[in-house]
Amino acid sequence: MKYKILGQTGIKVSRICFGTLTMGPLQANLSLAGGAGLIRYALEQGVNFFDTAKLYGTYPYLKKALQGWPQPVVISSKSYDYTWEGMKKSLEEARVALDRDTIDIFCLHEQESELTLAGHRPALEYLEEAKTRGLIRAVGVSTHTVKVVKAAAQMNNIEVIHPLVNMRGLGLLDGTLPQILAAVKDAYENGKGLYGMKALGGGNLISQAESALNFAFTMPYLHSVALGCKTKEELDFNIAVLEGRIPSPELVRKVRKTPRRLHFEDWCAGCGACVKKCPSGLLALRNGKAALVGDGCLFCGYCAAVCPDFVIKVI
Repeated sequence: MKYKILGQTGIKVSRICFGTLTMGPLQANLSLAGGAGLIRYALEQGVNFFDTAKLYGTYPYLKKALQGWPQPVVISSKSYDYTWEGMKKSLEEARVALDRDTIDIFCLHEQESELTLAGHRPALEYLEEAKTRGLIRAVGVSTHTVKVVKAAAQMNNIEVIHPLVNMRGLGLLDGTLPQILAAVKDAYENGKGLYGMKALGGGNLISQAESALNFAFTMPYLHSVALGCKTKEELDFNIAVLEGRIPSPELVRKVRKTPRRLHFEDWCAGCGACVKKCPSGLLALRNGKAALVGDGCLFCGYCAAVCPDFVIKVI
């Protein structure tokens, strides 16, 4: 496994960050034993960096997997909270659920613009205080937009940026691929720690997986790349590409054989919560029920998280 120091944080991270969203209840919904076992397998392969969030419901997997593990592990979590008290509660929940005194990186989740960053100022101020108290090691932000990467690059109190970057710019809510690449470069040169997300475009680039991963791994401005995994084969494939090896035909077949799709149960009440939540604007109400109305779904599961009746699944 290869490692880098995450910007100016002093935190040493593996070049592959294990994204836990995919294995959790919003997507594959692995059993606790299955999910923890997969994380433990990743640890044994040298992965030391794990991305989670309050929304994902994956803290239990990490807690179980890390029990008795002797080596340092870096965890980055995120929360949508925008108030001081809300963020304090989210951080305490993470510390208790993960059984860790310190969470390495804690991020404002999915920021959209300079305005949302300003609106989250009280939460950001709490994270700054939490860092001084040793409850976290670095403050971060995750985003699907160019404008937030640009804004965060200029903010001294944000040390880590978790941007959407892939070879086709799939999922960007603003701007173009050249613009996000330029913004990431500027953030890197300003000393920010950067770990990319959606290198495979939420599964839409699976047929070009080697090219997509190589694009992300060879980008000099990303210290790490977060990749969701729900099987050992997916992780083995990612590591092979990182190490410059050609994955075996059998491994390639296993990784590509199961395409993902968004599934809607027929009891949808048409409340529209998912339509408002979709970061890509690809959901709409049709005949009183939620439906996917365009191409390019990132299968992030955020729509499923806000559905009050558990109608939506990524399968």
